Amino acid sequence: MKDLIEALQLMSKHGSPDHPTWCSHDEMHVCVDPSSFSHEDLDKLDSLGFFPDDDCFVSFKFGSC
Repeated sequence: MKDLIEALQLMSKHGSPDHPTWCSHDEMHVCVDPSSFSHEDLDKLDSLGFFPDDDCFVSFKFGSC
């Protein structure tokens, strides 16, 4: 759970949409634009289980909500 909390805290620094997450088919999506993140932040998020996918981040590590 620490990885999820750390990832969400890092992503929250880059936006706070009204509906920040959605899940489907064992994927958790966080609706924050990956293009605003530094290479270091992207590497950190990858190590925490999130990868950029178009206009959001996706994780298979945390499954569906």
